[in-house]
Amino acid sequence: MNSDRGRQLHLGVFLDAAGHYASAWRHPATPTDMFFRLDYYKRLALAAERGKFDMVFFSDRYGIPDRYGDSFRATVRSLHSARLDPFTLITALAGVTERVGLTATVSTSFSEPFHVARQFASLDLLSGGRAAWNVVTSTSDNEARNFGEERIPDHDSRYERAREFLDVANGLWDSWEEDALVFDKEAGVYADGDKVHYLHHRGRHFGVRGPLDVPRSPQGRPVLVQAGSSDTGRDFAARVAEVIFTAQPSLDGARSFYADMKTRAAAYGRSPDSNKVMPGLMPIVAGTEAEARETEALLAEFADPLAGLAILSDQINYDLSVHPLDGPVPELLEATGMQSRLKLVAKLTQSDSLTLRQLGRFYGGSRLHRKIVGSPVQIADFLQEWFVKGACDGFNIMPPYLPDGLDKFVELVVPELQNRGLFREEYEGRTLRDHLGLPRPASRSRS
Repeated sequence: MNSDRGRQLHLGVFLDAAGHYASAWRHPATPTDMFFRLDYYKRLALAAERGKFDMVFFSDRYGIPDRYGDSFRATVRSLHSARLDPFTLITALAGVTERVGLTATVSTSFSEPFHVARQFASLDLLSGGRAAWNVVTSTSDNEARNFGEERIPDHDSRYERAREFLDVANGLWDSWEEDALVFDKEAGVYADGDKVHYLHHRGRHFGVRGPLDVPRSPQGRPVLVQAGSSDTGRDFAARVAEVIFTAQPSLDGARSFYADMKTRAAAYGRSPDSNKVMPGLMPIVAGTEAEARETEALLAEFADPLAGLAILSDQINYDLSVHPLDGPVPELLEATGMQSRLKLVAKLTQSDSLTLRQLGRFYGGSRLHRKIVGSPVQIADFLQEWFVKGACDGFNIMPPYLPDGLDKFVELVVPELQNRGLFREEYEGRTLRDHLGLPRPASRSRS
């Protein structure tokens, strides 16, 4: 297969304490005693930096999933369900890494734009321009109940709030012009007041005067990441996102999604290079395919179907425990959570006659992201095929178990990609925008 040397892959790594295979915490090599220690995440982030990854990424939700059986008992028995706050985590990692980008998830549903904009602007400065915000809307009633509400708002309402939230955040990041800081000791002028601007935003959801009290960072603004794949989510991502994460099980589906996102971005006056589409990928890699299959079989032994069903119930905001485990997968007409997951589950169950138990085991293995098992050459062939056939700009790697799953990818697959000219051998810049090939946005405020 010929390499496409005019372009190079972008790689992020989606980190979870145990890994992404449901019940991966049961793997003998998974250090459960390290899950809440900085040294462990430092090791993972430095492995990604050693592999020259663009970024590390941490997801989030505001509570322990309890939709399955309306209880968290199944979740805590079968899943690694406790987690650290991701923004706190990437702030700590900023001090022990030098180049790799740092991405944390923060929901627009239960946050305020001034507070979030201030946090990310501060981290962007302290990290030398390596911060990114994964913008999400919360999807479960479980989360709403931790913020004084009984129900999560409907899908369109959540995105309406998110759009205004992002407008405010971008306005706040732009409230300081590039050269607003003066530091003229003789004249006694710290900053040019004419180059710091009020926002005076008054909308349906927020009233924010501004300005932000944090000046612009080395990359202008934090990078914006988004993962919505519903029609509304796609439109939101096309309008604001600079990196788009997505679950795409098939090549044809990934190519269709990629083309759609580039077309939608163009409709908002953005260039095709202004957003990087990076599907999630779970690679199970070893020196040979046979060894990789052995690892897959071992992980499958630990998989509890309730783990997969607990994840899915939480994501679609629907209690699947009301249906018999060994009965057919029901039509999910009352589900109100992640619309993209509902569509993928519907497509899967239309093509395969699965019981709910089988769906739980399957979903726990990949959460409908693409899984690939094989040798370094086989994994690299897969990445290259999707890349050159217009399915992606890169991948968000989801190690099935940690730390070994990441270490093996870095040690075995990255050199193969580098030998093909598909991936960098060294970082060429210092900011996350440099890694991604994104321009540094100018402040929209002008004196």
